Amino acid sequence: MTQTRTFLIFAWLMVATLLWMEWGKEKNAPPTAPAASANQVANSSSTVPTSTVPAATGETSSSIPDAGKPAAQPPVANAVATPANGDAQRITLSNDVLRLQLDGGSVRSAELLKYTQTTQPNSPPVRLLDDRAAGYFVAQSGWIARGRAAPTHESGFVPAQPQRDITMPRGQHEASAAFVWTGPDGVSIRRTYTLKRNDYAVLVRDDIVNAGTTPWQGYIYRQLLRDPPPSKSGMTNPEAYSFTGAAWYSPEEKYEKRKYANFVDDGPLDRQVTGGWIALLQHYFFAGWIPQPDQAALYSLKTYGRNFAAEATGPSFTVAPGAQASTQARLWVGPKLQDRLDSVAPGLGLTLDYGIFTFLSKPLHWLLAFFHSFTHNWGWSIVLLVVLIKAALFPLSTAQYRSMAKMRKFQPRIAQLKERYGEDRQKFQTAMMELYKKEKINPVGGCLPVLLQMPVFLALYWVLLESVELRQAPWILWIQDLTARDPYFILPILNMLVTWATQRLTPMVGMDPMQQKMMQFMPLVFGVLFAFFPAGLVLYWVTNGSLGLLQQWWLTRRYAEAPAKA
Repeated sequence: MTQTRTFLIFAWLMVATLLWMEWGKEKNAPPTAPAASANQVANSSSTVPTSTVPAATGETSSSIPDAGKPAAQPPVANAVATPANGDAQRITLSNDVLRLQLDGGSVRSAELLKYTQTTQPNSPPVRLLDDRAAGYFVAQSGWIARGRAAPTHESGFVPAQPQRDITMPRGQHEASAAFVWTGPDGVSIRRTYTLKRNDYAVLVRDDIVNAGTTPWQGYIYRQLLRDPPPSKSGMTNPEAYSFTGAAWYSPEEKYEKRKYANFVDDGPLDRQVTGGWIALLQHYFFAGWIPQPDQAALYSLKTYGRNFAAEATGPSFTVAPGAQASTQARLWVGPKLQDRLDSVAPGLGLTLDYGIFTFLSKPLHWLLAFFHSFTHNWGWSIVLLVVLIKAALFPLSTAQYRSMAKMRKFQPRIAQLKERYGEDRQKFQTAMMELYKKEKINPVGGCLPVLLQMPVFLALYWVLLESVELRQAPWILWIQDLTARDPYFILPILNMLVTWATQRLTPMVGMDPMQQKMMQFMPLVFGVLFAFFPAGLVLYWVTNGSLGLLQQWWLTRRYAEAPAKA
């Protein structure tokens, strides 16, 4: 196999991979869920098994209130006259990286203060949670009680203090906002949201106090609800291939996920988990509930009209008169930070979903982060990554170019063999292989280094796809976002020139005219293909190709002696 076939194999693998990814994206595009009536939602399988929560009796509903829209009236269990959670009940809680809008039962809005929506000046911060119709995405939590009143995410909680804007003061390390609910029978629940400095994990703690004369039984539910973002398209658009859907983790089954399109088709989840988490993922960012590690919760996936929900229901509590109980969870609302997530909860770092290339993408991300620690530039980190990979593959590349140089040396003899055997390709191939064997030329030597580069190339693609650190990261001059395509196509043009120069140094031994014509179009094909890839990926391939070209030129001069004569 010659270097020509190597180029063709690489091109075929790349196109086949992109087509496969595009097919998978179209196949799993999120559908529009059928509309559900209020009764259908109330009677869905959102009740917790009696092994976890006592079954409801009488007219009390044991299901989570309709999360898809404000209820026409509170459930019977919550028939106590309590104020609805409206704008008047909202509190803004901020630290140095998050700005939250809370109403006690829900986190209505979450702005990521260190991440802007675009690279334009004065661009607003990314708004991950948002209760507006466009891009609806909220985190909710409430209580369901057996035959008693309880606060839900819809109504019940009121601010414990008159302050409406709580910002972490300079020099302090945390800020809190508290809400309270007081029932008619002496039971009260105090909910406290706590933010720590430089932290995207919101601590949500509920303290139950029973000052009444009878036991109070109830269970907590926590859920994420969103209208899925519109699916992106384009074979070279990184966001089109980023996983969007639900993911969850349990110590027994480890990391699992489900696309929005499969919420219903794959059947109910309904899994009781202790020490896990459940989340809704999107490109670069996610929100996830991390229940208290020693308390069990029932994980489930539901649809409410056009909205999709990931729920963690339970545990249940029986609070005797004069007794107290508490439960807490963390709500991660922020970016997929590989260096931080695993310390927040086991398996949370797997939300950086590199797919089948995880085993390569994680080390590549670590290497890039290591190089970035002293270059402070992700573009130069990619260049150093290429240098390291080329150094590791140098022995294989040397063998490859040595074989190519020998092929150039014996090109006149191969031309004579072709002329001697004419159209008898079988005899020509046999004679050519005998020559290779006699002169110790490895015709497949050019394939291995390129084939080894292919998984690295795709793994880096997923690193650029998922790593929020590289989002909107500049390199130099005109490249101000390594995860977007080159605005002026300079890198693709350089790649085209490097491919053309490499082709000129590549011996086209034994190649028929049709293959030669195909090879002549290869620089153009690669140039057009790379024109729409992220600039960081094209930078990787231009650097790799340029170093390979220099190595090939030097070894060709070293090993290509005077042409061998017959």
